[in-house]
Amino acid sequence: MENQNTKDKVFEKFTWTIITNFSTLDSKKLYSDTFSLDGHKWRVVIYPKGNKVKCLSIYLNGGGVATMPHGWEKFANFKLILINQFDHKMNVTGETSHTFNSKEVSWGFPSFIPLDELLDSSRGFLLNDSCIIEVHILVQQSEHEKEVDESLKNVDNKLVKGIENVSSKEMISTSSIVEMVDFRGIGKVEKHFVPLLEEVCSLYPSLIHSKQKKSQRFTEWAFTALGRVLHFLNTKKVRNMDDESCNHLQTLWEEVETFGFDLAWLKPHVESALGMKTRVEKVVEVKRLEENVITLKENVESLEENVTTLEEKTKTLRRKIIEAEVNLEMAKRDLEKAKKGSEECDLDVELGYGKSL
Repeated sequence: MENQNTKDKVFEKFTWTIITNFSTLDSKKLYSDTFSLDGHKWRVVIYPKGNKVKCLSIYLNGGGVATMPHGWEKFANFKLILINQFDHKMNVTGETSHTFNSKEVSWGFPSFIPLDELLDSSRGFLLNDSCIIEVHILVQQSEHEKEVDESLKNVDNKLVKGIENVSSKEMISTSSIVEMVDFRGIGKVEKHFVPLLEEVCSLYPSLIHSKQKKSQRFTEWAFTALGRVLHFLNTKKVRNMDDESCNHLQTLWEEVETFGFDLAWLKPHVESALGMKTRVEKVVEVKRLEENVITLKENVESLEENVTTLEEKTKTLRRKIIEAEVNLEMAKRDLEKAKKGSEECDLDVELGYGKSL
C-alpha cells in the first residue's frame, strides 16, 4: 500500500493479488483485505462470474462509512485497474468518483472486462491462474466534513475501530434506509432512538447540557452513539447474549465513552449485560442438570415399578411351587397306599383260556 498526503487530500494505492485458482472459483463475490485510508476503511469487491452480466464486475466498497450517523459522507475520485501481467500498457482501467455514505457504500463497474477475455491466459490478465487488481484513491474532504470539530477526529478513529467488530449481518441492517428526525433541536438522530433518548435526558439533563457548546455534527454523533447503546439494552434478550453480542455491546460502549458523557448511571447496566453471558451459561447448565435429574428420577421410578412387578411375579411363583410340592407329597402317599393293597403281577403275560398242553 502506498500513500501520498497533502493538506486537503490523500492519495492511496492498494494492490490486491488474487492467488487462488481464479478461473475455477465458485464464489459469487470476493472481498479484498480491508485497508485504511486517512482513518477510514475500504475494500475492493469483485464478482468473478459477473454481477448479472458476462463480465468481471468490480467495485470499491466504503464499508467504513456504512454505520456512520446520518449526514456522514466521504467523497472519492478513484481508479480500479486490472493489471496486464504481460504488458502494463494493456492494463484495463476504470475511473470514476462517488460520494460514499450509509445509503451507497459501494461504487464501481458492473461490466469491467468480458469474462472470455479475462479468462484467456494468452491475454495476460491471468498468470498462473492469478490476477492483480489495483485501486488508486484520491479522497478530498467535503466542505461539510471540514467543519467538524478537531475533537471529532479522535472520535472518528474510535468509531472506525468499532466498525471492524461489527458483523456482516449488523452491517447490512445498519446500512438500510432509516428515518432521521430532529431531537430537541440539537440535531438529527434515528427515529427509533428518540423515545429512549427523551427518557434518559429527562432523568439526566446533564446529557444535553454537556453538549451545548459542541457543533451540531459532534452532537449528532454523540447522541447516535448513546442511542445505539440504549437500543441494544432495550431490545436484546438475555438468552441472546453470546460472544458476538457481548463484543458488539463492548464496541458500542467504548464508542459512546469517547464523547465525554457522564454515564455513571448507565455503566452498571452495561457491565451487567456484558456479564450476562456467564450467568446465561450458568442458567443453561442448571436447567440441563435439572432436566437430567428429572430423567434419572423417571428412570429410577420405572426400575422400581419393574422391581415391584418382579416381586409380585416371584410371590406368585413361590405360591405355585408350594402348591406343587403339596400335590407331590399327596401323590406319593396315594402311591404307597396303592402299592400295599395290590398284588404283584406281570402285566405282559397273556391272560390265557385254560387250554391243556
